[in-house]
Amino acid sequence: MGQSNSSLPQPWPSSYDTAINKHHPLVVRTDDVSSSLYLTGSPPSFCPQSRTQDLEAIVSVISEAQHYVDVAVMEYFPATRFEKPQRYWPFIDDAIRTAAFERKVKMRMLISCGRDSDPGMLPFLKSLASIDSPQQNINIQIKLYIVPVGNQSGIPYSRVNHNKYMVTDKAAYIGTSNWSGDYFLTTAGVGLVVSQHAPHPVWKTKALQGQLRAVFDRDWYSEFAVDIYDLGHHPDCKLSR
Repeated sequence: MGQSNSSLPQPWPSSYDTAINKHHPLVVRTDDVSSSLYLTGSPPSFCPQSRTQDLEAIVSVISEAQHYVDVAVMEYFPATRFEKPQRYWPFIDDAIRTAAFERKVKMRMLISCGRDSDPGMLPFLKSLASIDSPQQNINIQIKLYIVPVGNQSGIPYSRVNHNKYMVTDKAAYIGTSNWSGDYFLTTAGVGLVVSQHAPHPVWKTKALQGQLRAVFDRDWYSEFAVDIYDLGHHPDCKLSR
C-alpha cells in the first residue's frame, strides 16, 4: 500500500476479515470486570465488510445511551474542513440532537480550544447548546477546555488537549479522529469500543468506563473548562477572538 501507484483492493481479500465487530464483540475479563469490546476503522475504503466502521460505532454508542453521554474531543465540525467545496456532514450531530431531544439523554461536551483552533467550530457548538431547555428536559452542556500557553507558544498544537473519547452509561469509546467529516472520509483512524458490567463500586474504580468518566469529570470541573456562554476574550483560545 505504501508503494508508488498502489491501489486499494476492492473488495478486500478474505484474509483481512475479522470475526470481532459491533455485532460479535470480543468478550474478556479485565480487572475482574466482564468486558465486551471491538475495534473500528476509517475511512470506509480501509475496512473490509466485516469491520465496523468508526462513524458507525460512534453513532451507535450515542444512540444506545439511555442516561448520559460525555464527549471530549479536540475538534467538532458537522462538516468537512479540508475538502473543497466543503460539505455539510451531520451524522454525529444528528445523533447527539436525537439523543438529547427524543430520549432526554444528558449530554456534556468538552471541546478543546487553543491558539490554532478553527473559529468555525463556534457556530456549530452554539447551535447545539441553543436547544438546551430545562423546561423540556433537554440537557446539552458545552464547555471549552483551554490549556494555558505561558512561555510555550513556539510549538503549534502543543498547548491544546488532544482528547478523542466518549463515555456513556452503556459504553466507552476511544479513537484517533477529530469529529469532523474529513477524519472519517479520507483519513486513516481507529477506535475502540468497550462495554462493561459490574457492581457500582467495582465499575467506578476498575472498569474502563468508570475510570474514563472520572477523567472527564476531573477536566469538566477544572479551572481550564469554560462554559461556552462565559468565554469572553481569552488569549489562549482562538474561538474567543
